[in-house]
Amino acid sequence: MVGKFNGTSESYFILLGFSKWPHLEAALFVVILLFYLMTLTGNLFIIILSHLDSHLHTPMYFFLSNLSFLDISYTTSSIPQLLVNLWGPEKTISYVGCMIQLYFFLALASTECILLVVMSYDRYVAVCRPLHYALLMHPRFCQLLAVASWVSGFVNSALHSFFAFWLPLCGNRQVDHFFCEIPALLKLSCVDIHANELTLMVTTSIFVLVPLILILTSYGAIARTALRMPSANRIQKVFGTCGAHLMVVSLFYIPAMCIYLQSPTEDSQDQGKFIALFYTVVTPSLNPLIYTLRNKDVRGAVRRLLGQV
Repeated sequence: MVGKFNGTSESYFILLGFSKWPHLEAALFVVILLFYLMTLTGNLFIIILSHLDSHLHTPMYFFLSNLSFLDISYTTSSIPQLLVNLWGPEKTISYVGCMIQLYFFLALASTECILLVVMSYDRYVAVCRPLHYALLMHPRFCQLLAVASWVSGFVNSALHSFFAFWLPLCGNRQVDHFFCEIPALLKLSCVDIHANELTLMVTTSIFVLVPLILILTSYGAIARTALRMPSANRIQKVFGTCGAHLMVVSLFYIPAMCIYLQSPTEDSQDQGKFIALFYTVVTPSLNPLIYTLRNKDVRGAVRRLLGQV
């Protein structure tokens, strides 16, 4: 089947990853493992706490729990394979494993783009239309927004994965990245890929640029509303709550845009690996810290939970 569909008689790919810098691989293994464990611990903490404490049964923490589960899945789709490749001399991944990784990584990344828009809309309603918040952010509507985010991300990934599955590679197996992604696989093809590149450009605009514009528009409206508030304490509370989300948005979008907007040179490819490492390893581990360190609701929930023990 592999030979028929992708033009190679082999059933695996070689993930070059950071093989240009073998002296860094041991250090990278330790650092990435630590950040991965932080990601699992921090995001599981948010999910469990939001479920156990009734005071956190609000739209904001419902979406935050979705984001935490998304970050756990997102990192798990690529990091374990990266750790295996860094630990030993083998840098291979099976063809089926590569297609599965490609599908889930792209699906989860696309889902996060949409979910961040939904979370910014939640903050917009909370600040700009507080009297209608309970009506507009009804639990059933929140569930529909979350489902729509997940479905749209997985449908987008199915489209790209379908095209990638039929892409003739003509025996090329060396993927110049540490995980299977669409741009890296497109470079292996021995046929015209303009249709694939056009599809990638259109969907990237839909799932990256459009959500970013909507998020900035929401926060523009929030800033205008906050500045008209008579109480300085209320303004500080608004920016404290929304600032965490805006920081998470920045950590997710800025590295992604740096990768997809830079010119395709060998140096940019190497830089892209480290930037990708940042948003696949570092960002998901920081999200729980950003949302919880100065969050009175979370601190109160922890105290109530410890008081019951």
